[in-house]
Amino acid sequence: MYYNEESHMKYRIEFDGIGKVKVPHEKYWGASTQRSNKYFNIGDFLVRPIIIHSIAVIKKAAAIVNSKNKDLETKISKYIIKAADEVIKGKLDDHFPLKVWQTGSGTQTNMNVNEVIANKAIEKLGGKKGSKKPVHPNDHVNKSQSTNDVFPTAMHIAVAIETKNKLLPSLELLNKELKRKVYQFKNIIKVGRTHLQDATPLSLGQEFSGYQSQLENCISRIKNALNEIYSLAQGGTAVGTGINSKKGFDKKIIKEIRKITKLPFKPTKNKFAALAAHDEIVNFSGTLNTTAVCLMKIANDIRFLGSGPRAGYSEIILPANEPGSSIMPGKVNPTQSEAVTMVCVKVIGNHNGITMAGSHGHFELNVFKPLIAHNILQSIDLLADSTKNFSLYCVKGIKADKTKIKKFLDNSLMLVTALAPHIGYDSSAKIAKMALKNNTTLKEEALNSGLIEEKDYDKIVDPKKMIYPE
Repeated sequence: MYYNEESHMKYRIEFDGIGKVKVPHEKYWGASTQRSNKYFNIGDFLVRPIIIHSIAVIKKAAAIVNSKNKDLETKISKYIIKAADEVIKGKLDDHFPLKVWQTGSGTQTNMNVNEVIANKAIEKLGGKKGSKKPVHPNDHVNKSQSTNDVFPTAMHIAVAIETKNKLLPSLELLNKELKRKVYQFKNIIKVGRTHLQDATPLSLGQEFSGYQSQLENCISRIKNALNEIYSLAQGGTAVGTGINSKKGFDKKIIKEIRKITKLPFKPTKNKFAALAAHDEIVNFSGTLNTTAVCLMKIANDIRFLGSGPRAGYSEIILPANEPGSSIMPGKVNPTQSEAVTMVCVKVIGNHNGITMAGSHGHFELNVFKPLIAHNILQSIDLLADSTKNFSLYCVKGIKADKTKIKKFLDNSLMLVTALAPHIGYDSSAKIAKMALKNNTTLKEEALNSGLIEEKDYDKIVDPKKMIYPE
């Protein structure tokens, strides 16, 4: 160990296959991580902690199995497990400095985790960090594994955990709030709109039921797609053959991963496909893409329905969470809707990236893994956070402006649709056009036409009867 006067930082010297490397003494990473931190200093995005924690789950599970198989000393296994637990709990997050943009297999990140766990275990055993004794990052922590099966396995574990713990609860919350609005608004009849033009009436509850149904379908799609994510590549090692692992290792390690995560993981049917392609994540991203499309529709409709307050649709009143303008006093904007729509655009963009990356599996390995992992996890996080906020700070507080809704409904020319079966399409169209031209009501023009009596008009042109089939 020596002291660098310029940086006021203590360093230790470590060695790898290329030569010696200066490593900050207080850090648990090693030579491989230090080199990577220098040569892949690209952008601002660090590898997400959930990927790190998921890799640590694999290391813990591997240590358990290797010990049971008599391939790893019990003592070494014990301290690898202890160190891995600290990583899983996030206690060592400061020791993972690598950026997303690195080798396409994620080798640098896998080695980062190997080194941190090894050095932490060495320290617990009373040894010196960087000595690789008595715990070696490759020989012990990475035993029976390759980055090529560790990283895709970690990707699946991370996606499953984040989806179960964050995304689905947020989507279910929004679904619950939309259901409440369906019930609250079931008796409020309003103008329908198609092509941005007035159409036949529906209830505000029916309109919101469309949003709720869309979202519920998205939740079902995500749950179905998640079933594929539970298949893990672990045990394939370098190219899918399982070289340097014992027969049955894949089943044993995934059993341990199930115990640790409490999620129904299983060995993939074909490890060659699991290393060389990431179709499961491409498919899962597709469900997030569809969810983004759904949320874009919902958020935009709510934004438009709440436009105004005096020169817009103003059929619903949105919660006023914060001032909307730095120059216009009293202005309140649909900020939650806007945040959601921006997230949707990002998720759609992320899916395009995942699609392209997924198509670049060459021979026995897809080398776009860090990008795929980053994009899919970012999409999950953004959708989860924005949906939760949208539920709590917008949808939950939406109120109907019954006065404005009635005014629009009473003046709607498309109520004439109810007359068509009785007086014919052409005559009904003529009445609507005359009402528009003369700035009169449908009733006035219908009675002036002599085609219908007032009592019959009142009976037929009843918005309450127009929102269901006869």
